[in-house]
Amino acid sequence: MDALHDAPIRCQDIFKALPDQQRPIRVVLTNGVAGVGKTFSVQKFTLDWAEGLENQHVSVVVLLSFRELNLIRDEQYSLLELLHVFHPTLQKVTAEKLAVSQLLFIFDGLDESRLSLDFTNRKLLSDVTQKSSVSQLLTNLIQGNLLPSALVWITSRPAAANQIPPTRVDRLTEVRGFTDAQKEEYFRRRFSDEELSSRIISHMKTSRSLHIMCSIPVFCWITATVLEHMLTTEQRGELPKTLTDMYSHFLLVQTKRKKNKYHEGHETSPQELTEADREVLLKLGRLAFEHLEKGNIMFYQEDLEQCGLDVTEASVYSGVCTEIFKRECVIFQKPVYCFVHLSIQEFLAAVYMFHCHTNRKTKVVEGFLGNFREEYKNRSFFKNMFKSYSFPSMDVFLTKGMYKSLQSKNGHLDLFVRFLHGLCLESNQRLLVGLLGQTEISPGTIQRVINNLKWMNSYGISPDRSINIFHCLMEMNHLSVHQEIQEFLKSKNRSEKLLSEIECSALAFMLQMSEEVLDELDLQKYNTSKRGRQRLIPAVRNCRKAGLTQCRLSESHCEVVASALKSNPSHLTQLDMSWNKLQDSGVKHLCGFLESPGCGLETLRLRWCGLSKISCDYLAAALKSNPSHLRELHLWRNNLKDPDVKQLSDLQQSPDYRLETLVWS
Repeated sequence: MDALHDAPIRCQDIFKALPDQQRPIRVVLTNGVAGVGKTFSVQKFTLDWAEGLENQHVSVVVLLSFRELNLIRDEQYSLLELLHVFHPTLQKVTAEKLAVSQLLFIFDGLDESRLSLDFTNRKLLSDVTQKSSVSQLLTNLIQGNLLPSALVWITSRPAAANQIPPTRVDRLTEVRGFTDAQKEEYFRRRFSDEELSSRIISHMKTSRSLHIMCSIPVFCWITATVLEHMLTTEQRGELPKTLTDMYSHFLLVQTKRKKNKYHEGHETSPQELTEADREVLLKLGRLAFEHLEKGNIMFYQEDLEQCGLDVTEASVYSGVCTEIFKRECVIFQKPVYCFVHLSIQEFLAAVYMFHCHTNRKTKVVEGFLGNFREEYKNRSFFKNMFKSYSFPSMDVFLTKGMYKSLQSKNGHLDLFVRFLHGLCLESNQRLLVGLLGQTEISPGTIQRVINNLKWMNSYGISPDRSINIFHCLMEMNHLSVHQEIQEFLKSKNRSEKLLSEIECSALAFMLQMSEEVLDELDLQKYNTSKRGRQRLIPAVRNCRKAGLTQCRLSESHCEVVASALKSNPSHLTQLDMSWNKLQDSGVKHLCGFLESPGCGLETLRLRWCGLSKISCDYLAAALKSNPSHLRELHLWRNNLKDPDVKQLSDLQQSPDYRLETLVWS
């Protein structure tokens, strides 16, 4: 990106260029996690335009959701026909009229897309009356071949955003959800009873997991629904402190509301599920699981039928239980279905898989674990697991599932695996007994699951992803690691404490979440193994100086550091990654964010990192695109010659750049 300004922006202003930006903003990509408010932002923008309040230079706003475009993905349309079909009010608009109008196309929900967006092997289209596939129409519109003056706004979850090449995006925005103050404001506005809202806010703050999740508005609603029910009915009990506990209560509260809608005045215990409810929820769980693996969050009639769900049955369930599963009619009056939030899909997927394991559904369980056996059977950690090829015990099943989630590049199974571990708790099994049936997991099995998590080897896995191991321990109410790290942070003699790898993951998480910025993070000062030090890397997001020397850092570790450089805000001013075999590929990741004006890095040390002229070219290109920050660059002991560093030497001599110190020989 030519410019990345780490500053708030109103959704109505996303196409307005900032004073220092030369080129116009034509294509905007808006990121945000599920349920954070992307579609709401689109609706706000469109309403303000329609009421004549904002963006009146736009003649026509064309809103196209991917959930609707999926329905015609195999058909041929021209862009003009597409507008006429989706927006009948534009029937009289001609190709000539389009050419002289300022159009805005909004493509909402890229993460819901089942289209194949190919920006390399594309068919060139420039005529709005020329027929082609919907995918080709979109790629040509985004690239500016079709209607080059048209504005384009795309919304997406982060995991799906990489379908759009960064070179095709003029501005990247992010919907970040509630701040801590807004979380409290939400609960106070929702409940007129001040005492109730205060109790809910107080409880939310007692659990770090719940407090963090409440940045997502949908999760605030889930929390409010559960806690209001528990605090205002006779079913008091202990308030949920983990995500699994919260979602178990939520599922039961909504199922109970469904019953009461049909049986007015008949109070039922939330655990009392009818056989019909149980069957539908397990079918929904199967739907949730199979499509979670595929990355789908929108479902169509054929998807439901493949999971044994009768469309009428699903419609009834979505009609009276919209807080779990909802039905919408879109273009051509065709219904589409989805879970209210991605986390509900992940929870029901975990419930279904847990049910399949406890009921020994071998085909489903083995299908989930896939080719795990061949890949891991020679690793020492798993030798005992492969002595027998029988159905896996609960501890073996969870350990294999954890490793499968760690292999995922975008972490799409992380929350699913957290829920799986949380369902091991007797309290959650008791809540869901009507759904899971009678399950007995011995204390010895639970202890083996905990031990496996603590000893889990995540070599080759990004440290960012390893933190989920710690989250799984928290879901099992195993708080000893958390408590030990709290004591460690209070200790004055930290070097005396030998940190295990799981403790390093916990420490990295807690340092990231701390409200205080760490002055210095020097990994060599921590008494742990090299793999333990690697797990500490994500903490660079919340420190000013970072020393990551002699840690055997790989390309994936560079991605974590690069992610820290683009975080909001980026506190990092000094970074030392010397004596690691980063090589050119690792430096390329760093340079992707060094060129951002939001990066405040002033000193970078890359001594003895196996760099070549290519790395110097990457660094020079990054500084040329953003000359405002880096002052010192140390490349000593990389066997570089004068021609290799010529571009960097030229920048050092130029008054337009702040590079004062360049050490390379």
